[in-house]
Amino acid sequence: MRNRSTRKIFEHLDVTDAGAKGKAIAKAPDGKVVFIPNAIPGDVVTVQTTKSRKAYYEANAIEFHEYSKQRVTPICKHFGTCGGCKWQHMAYGSQLFYKQKEVEQNLLRIGGLDLPDTLPIIGAPEPYYYRNKMEYSFSNAKWLTKEEIENNVAIDNKNALGFHIPRFWDKILDLDECHLQDPLGNTLRLFIKDKAETLGLSFFDPRGQSGHLRTLMLRNTTKGQWMVLIQFYEDDAALRTGLLSAIADKFPEVTSLLYVINQKGNDTIYDQEVHCFKGTEYIVEQMGSLEFHINAKSFYQTNSVQAHHLYQVVRDFAQLSGHELVYDLYTGTGTIAQFVADQAQKVIGIESVPEAIEAAKANAKRNGIDNVSFYVGDMKMLFTSAFIDAHGTPEVVITDPPRDGMHKDVVAQLLALGPQRIVYVSCNSATQARDLAMMKQDYKISKMQPVDMFPQTYHVENVVLLEKIKA
Repeated sequence: MRNRSTRKIFEHLDVTDAGAKGKAIAKAPDGKVVFIPNAIPGDVVTVQTTKSRKAYYEANAIEFHEYSKQRVTPICKHFGTCGGCKWQHMAYGSQLFYKQKEVEQNLLRIGGLDLPDTLPIIGAPEPYYYRNKMEYSFSNAKWLTKEEIENNVAIDNKNALGFHIPRFWDKILDLDECHLQDPLGNTLRLFIKDKAETLGLSFFDPRGQSGHLRTLMLRNTTKGQWMVLIQFYEDDAALRTGLLSAIADKFPEVTSLLYVINQKGNDTIYDQEVHCFKGTEYIVEQMGSLEFHINAKSFYQTNSVQAHHLYQVVRDFAQLSGHELVYDLYTGTGTIAQFVADQAQKVIGIESVPEAIEAAKANAKRNGIDNVSFYVGDMKMLFTSAFIDAHGTPEVVITDPPRDGMHKDVVAQLLALGPQRIVYVSCNSATQARDLAMMKQDYKISKMQPVDMFPQTYHVENVVLLEKIKA
């Protein structure tokens, strides 16, 4: 070990595991854990620390002495700079192994839970080109890569259309390629950037708050429909019409061409009016026999194929016979509620976002489902004893909360309610473990099924079946 200012260098560390947020794990000579973002298990590395805490270090690998047998060559030229695909250099089978391990370890260590044999993680049939929604930002001052800086090449065009650099809110990496969405997404993005420059539209200045073009959202469905939404900052009708008309003429696949004029300090569109330039205000996704209309503000699982697999797991775990009253907490646009409705007597969905509930009701009507009801309100305020008295006591509860998990009052109400089965869907097994720990005196975990919704990343969904312990 050698000191270099306040940082330390540790040589020839064996990387043995993958931990929180996908960081690789090694042990320092002093026994502390070392988290390394740019290594994978099996590597042998020399690292330089970037942060030192009482129990651990954070460090970057600065020299590789041996490469892991789990390594593969990343297919994207932007890997390592973009920050989107943290695990693109790890074989997909290994990604699945460490995702399943993380789920199990979180429930054991954080929750102190007794686990059944975990069902093997459901891997994605396509580990690339699986996303149905991508969001990009325009910038007039693109992020310069290490190669561009070292080559000292004069860059005349500093416009960028791409992703935010991690930890830098005003820095945008200009993308030549991305392998997460159908390849038509690349063609659309590159065409829009080129045509915008040809027509003379200015790219957004995040610090100066000026420019015509702010963000681009691309959505697509398994039915081959595409939505393009461009968010403009400056309201120039002639330039806007020129760009949107060019997109409409070039791409017949774009069945929903939308725009927003947003001069707020932030670029969220949920409080903005969405204008339809051409086509419909929505695209249509198919899931089994169901169809869902997805508008610009709709939440829909971003991996359509795996969402179908996830919902099949939920339905199987619920063990419905056709006679049950089911509550679907955090129902979103009601996709799970509608997916299980044909096997239940009635399903009641609860969600805090009014627009999502409106979409849920409209989709249920289109699908001819008449045994679902949807209610809007803050979960901890709406899901109360009075609500249950008014709508009935469910035999089964499905809950799919956001990453923060369920509020403690919601957990308390679930325990007071005491349904026979609870199916808990989570995108964050750490908060899921915390919630399950509060329920383990009353419920046992009968089944657990991880589902990989996001290949090339460390994110993983987990479905748990809880069954009430008999007194």
